[in-house]
Amino acid sequence: MERQHLLEIANTQMPFGKYKGRVLIDLPEEYLLWFARKDEFPQGHLGELMQLTLAIKIEGLEGLINPLKRG
Repeated sequence: MERQHLLEIANTQMPFGKYKGRVLIDLPEEYLLWFARKDEFPQGHLGELMQLTLAIKIEGLEGLINPLKRG
């Protein structure tokens, strides 16, 4: 996991769905688990970031991400 990925997880907004506009680290764990159970994370970089976000949440490491948020 690279620092740039952590910054993106802290500041990238969800572009679609029920939680559109919410930054990735603020997505509910249950929502991310839903994607994992269905094996339907979005293709590409967004999907990779969502999977990393889920791993961070499962390990209880959100506290490392929150200080990286802008504004």
